[in-house]
Amino acid sequence: MNIEQAKQEVIHTVQAYLSKNEQGDYVIPVIRQRPILLMGAPGIGKTQIMEQIARECEIGLVSYTITHHTRQSAVGLPMIKEKTYQGKEYTVTEYTMSEIIGSIYEQMEETGLKEGILFIDEINCVSETLAPMMLQFLQCKTFGNQTVPDGWIIVTAGNPPEYNKSVKEFDMVTLDRLRVIHAEPDYEAWKVYAHKKHLHPVLLSYLDLKPQHFYLVETQVDGLRYVTARGWEDLSNLMEVYESLDLDVTEEIIFEFLHHEDVAEDVAAYIDLMDKYKDTYGITDILSGAVKPALYQRIMEAAFDERVSVIHLMLDALDVHFREYHKLKKKADDWYGFLKEYRAKVEEASDKKQCYLSLVEERETRLQNKKNAGLLLPVEVHAQEEMLNDLKNALSAVDSTDWSKDISPKDAFMQVKTPFDAHLS
Repeated sequence: MNIEQAKQEVIHTVQAYLSKNEQGDYVIPVIRQRPILLMGAPGIGKTQIMEQIARECEIGLVSYTITHHTRQSAVGLPMIKEKTYQGKEYTVTEYTMSEIIGSIYEQMEETGLKEGILFIDEINCVSETLAPMMLQFLQCKTFGNQTVPDGWIIVTAGNPPEYNKSVKEFDMVTLDRLRVIHAEPDYEAWKVYAHKKHLHPVLLSYLDLKPQHFYLVETQVDGLRYVTARGWEDLSNLMEVYESLDLDVTEEIIFEFLHHEDVAEDVAAYIDLMDKYKDTYGITDILSGAVKPALYQRIMEAAFDERVSVIHLMLDALDVHFREYHKLKKKADDWYGFLKEYRAKVEEASDKKQCYLSLVEERETRLQNKKNAGLLLPVEVHAQEEMLNDLKNALSAVDSTDWSKDISPKDAFMQVKTPFDAHLS
């Protein structure tokens, strides 16, 4: 399956494992909740989909790359304890809490989320000293003498052996306790994600023309050549910033992300070509209708690849306007929802102003909890903080109103609604 299908399967698993009966017990007992092993090539987005799943399901996420940890951080440090058994005193070795288990409890304390995903990456590439601990973890859901808290679903990820020399095969006893999901690179599935993330349109245009270059791994006499989904996304981020700084994206820079000489050279040539099309066709003029018929004729007579590229440039220009419209609509919808809630509660409120302030404070608390849990993207955090500022400013604009008087609920509502009406206009 592709990475999007794998994501949906993990979401369904989360929904199933966290389902409870009328008594509040998990319908599938914790001991029967098999950990997931997500197997897939490097850079296809295994870690990213975990973050997306946590946001969409509104649960916690604790993520570790296990190859970066020692036995002590995973299991805990030994400590000496004095204990009495049958009247005799003994010196006993115990262990402190695992750093990984401790992180789960810290996450619950900081966010208030009692359920979540414990994601362990590169699970099949651990060192010899950690390998027995990982098998115990997968089979018994424990690190050392500490058990993963109920409500926390174990998802692991690994690379197939052809991509990583450090891979250690799991035996059948371990595999029989896991749900193994194989994810394959798939451009069409990744493209949906790329559009949502607003990846650079020139790169998406290139990949539409040459999807076979989306994911490549080739072994040549002079070494390994590869291109991954992660490489395209990271290159996109750099290109956006370079363009804002008026810096050139050269073939050498592209090769730093797409480690395949032929692909890097091809992408560099395509970027130059798209820059030429921007100057030649005047995309803004086309969209405004201020263009001569001869230019339309040129488009009609152009080669297929050129026409596709021009269409992508027009869609990119339109997308800027679509995103701005979506932002304004989302803000209006959020503001409307707040006012609707205030209109319902102000009817029974003795203090109309405090009623408004309490709703704003509730929103601030929810936002802070989601920020702590990592459930929001930076752009979503910015939008909600901007919304809170607008709500506070809306109240400041009517502070001259004597709220202590017996102002009617309708009048109080109309006072705070005025800035919203101005926003719509």
